[in-house]
Amino acid sequence: MNVRRAPTVFDSFNYAAEGIIHVLRTQRNMRIHFAIAFIVIVAALIVNVTKLELIALCISITFVLIAEMLNTGIEAAIDIATTSFDPMAKIAKDIAAGAVLIASVNALVVGYFVFAGKVADRSSHLLDRLRQAPAEITIVALVLTVIIVIATKAWTGRGTPLRGGLPSGHAAIAFAAWMAATYIVGDSHRFVVSALTFIMALLVAQTRVESGIHSTLEVAYGGAIGALVTLSVFQLL
Repeated sequence: MNVRRAPTVFDSFNYAAEGIIHVLRTQRNMRIHFAIAFIVIVAALIVNVTKLELIALCISITFVLIAEMLNTGIEAAIDIATTSFDPMAKIAKDIAAGAVLIASVNALVVGYFVFAGKVADRSSHLLDRLRQAPAEITIVALVLTVIIVIATKAWTGRGTPLRGGLPSGHAAIAFAAWMAATYIVGDSHRFVVSALTFIMALLVAQTRVESGIHSTLEVAYGGAIGALVTLSVFQLL
């Protein structure tokens, strides 16, 4: 008798990521919300929002994405449960859609209060923020890299969120870390640190190819995404 093994922690994360990718593939509104979230995160860094403002933005974005995913899940469950028109099913779908609307309106209000008045004095804070907060910039660059990797896998439909497919997420993160380290380290040690982190990124990419998880093209594409996104974030700021 075959006994089904319990899912590992890796499996649980993979299933959750597959759920996110499924919504991105099938729901236009989710793709719009994802794109707006990407833009808002970049804009928040550009205008130098405070930590509390960034927390408010992240919570608002999260509410919108969760509401959209729950709406999709409820619609799927109702469609499976009934094949004919049911007024109660319509009400359930309308309520779920209303939750997305409330979350979206809340996000718009929070965004207005956070960004109002900050665009005018943007230029005077950019260089100071680059010197004083390299960790925050690095985190944002890595988050944006992960978002682009997930979105690309959703678009191509190849592989799973954490294994295989185009592009290689491991290579993207590795080369993003190399680019961030190159910017953060002082001039006296920059060459050595940059060279070492670049070699480590190459080793990560090589292991993905040798293990048969990714092709050379998928690894190269992932590395290019990670490096270019991080380079763009640091150059922009």
